[in-house]
Amino acid sequence: MSTLLRSTVESIKPLDEEAMAQARARQDQLTKPPGSLGRLEELSIKLAGIQGRALPEVKDKAVVVMAGDHGVVAEKVGNWPQEVTAQMVYNFLEGGAGINVLGRQVGARIVVVDMGVAAELKPDPQLLSKKVGLGTRNMALGPAMTAEQAVMAVESGIEVVNAEIDKGLDIVGTGDMGIGNTTASSAICAVMTGRPVAEVTGRGAGLSDERLAHKVKVIERALEINHPDPGQPLEVLAKVGGFEIGGLAGVMLGAAARRIPVVIDGFISGAAALIATALAPGLKDYLIAAHLSAEAGHRVLLKHLGLRPLLELEMRLGEGTGAALGIFLAESAARILAEMATFAEAGVSEKDGADG
Repeated sequence: MSTLLRSTVESIKPLDEEAMAQARARQDQLTKPPGSLGRLEELSIKLAGIQGRALPEVKDKAVVVMAGDHGVVAEKVGNWPQEVTAQMVYNFLEGGAGINVLGRQVGARIVVVDMGVAAELKPDPQLLSKKVGLGTRNMALGPAMTAEQAVMAVESGIEVVNAEIDKGLDIVGTGDMGIGNTTASSAICAVMTGRPVAEVTGRGAGLSDERLAHKVKVIERALEINHPDPGQPLEVLAKVGGFEIGGLAGVMLGAAARRIPVVIDGFISGAAALIATALAPGLKDYLIAAHLSAEAGHRVLLKHLGLRPLLELEMRLGEGTGAALGIFLAESAARILAEMATFAEAGVSEKDGADG
């Protein structure tokens, strides 16, 4: 493990128990029956533990959207041509995608990163270029990337989030764009959870039954050829992953190292979380699962990570769209804790202990 990656992993510390105890105590004094705001109360306490302060703040918000292409699309695993990845990056930069709309609504800046789009993109002041390569190689024929590229992808993600934290950041969401990335994510999910490929492989952008069966066979072949070892997460990333998946893993690690909560989006972000938490098990406490996507393996993956999704809206767009909604809920939870009056402040009588 290289220097930046090692130091980042070593910097991830347990949640602040004292801050959580203070947040929990305040929740119990707010003008409401205890527990009546349900998981928003849990979320506010978790945010306190992550940020290390009794009253967590969610003001400066960002969603990091990482784009990369996948050589496995040569196996005809999807319905969309590879050029769509680059076209959607331009759409992000012009503010016309789903994530741009939701980002504007929740007040989150959208950070667009080229991790490995299979085209030379036009320079744009809003585009961060961390290109590891012009797309990965075809994992059905051999490793998707070299071991060095895997480390480079993860460290690029750490660098991206560190730069955003230096600008001012209270919470970060993870998003993705890459034709073929559900195939790579299904492969990672199968390896890291030990579940059969067919169980964790979904329809992506809308495959027929026949095409889905073909996709499963391609992933099974990739696993047979590459033999990725679940005990070696960087090897799994190199053999069957993607540049944007590695980058997102780096974002998660880098954020946790600096006590920033991470709202993960759907299946691709979840696959990145499998890699990242295998590198740093303590990272799990810093992750907030925004939603349960319609992609087959997402439920398996979240259960493996021990995360309960906040929402279930049958979304499967990616881009960080679910993460943006999760950020909204996190901000709501933090504001309730900070801004709601306590019984003493409001002069409201507390319950007297009698049943009623």
